[in-house]
Amino acid sequence: MPHSKVRLLHVLCSAVLLLLVGCSTAPKLPPLRDGGAFSDLPSRLSLEQANDVTLYALSLVGTPYRYGGNTPESGFDCSGLIGYVYQSRAGLKLPRTVAQLQDAGQPVPRDALRSGDLVVFGRGTHAGIYVGDGRFVHAPSSGGEVRLNPLDSGYWATQKMAFRRP
Repeated sequence: MPHSKVRLLHVLCSAVLLLLVGCSTAPKLPPLRDGGAFSDLPSRLSLEQANDVTLYALSLVGTPYRYGGNTPESGFDCSGLIGYVYQSRAGLKLPRTVAQLQDAGQPVPRDALRSGDLVVFGRGTHAGIYVGDGRFVHAPSSGGEVRLNPLDSGYWATQKMAFRRP
């Protein structure tokens, strides 16, 4: 199957997945914007921008990994994916390296995560975009491609995680 058709299939599957997830019961989390415990967490993104970042990140699932890559045409590494998505969908320029991303924005407790937050692993060794329901989009490794993974499964569950709100 040609790459463009595979990519279109990925985008359509991601859209369907989002629709299905949107209809499911959301986990009970403290309110973020209407006076709840975490409403004072600063963010440079509106909720609408955060949702747009999330949808666009999901649409890039299947894009090839490339070290140093920062466009859909050339492929992405993890920080290149993050920078491209935030710049193109929210006009927000984030640091280019994962080491710098670990200090971007404000720290967020895990139970206050919302779509569009950053997930940083280890001591700045890898990063992705949280998309809700315990999942994140990232560009994981050479020879791979941008993918959607659960935070609490396999390798990722064993890694130290920090969460940031740009």
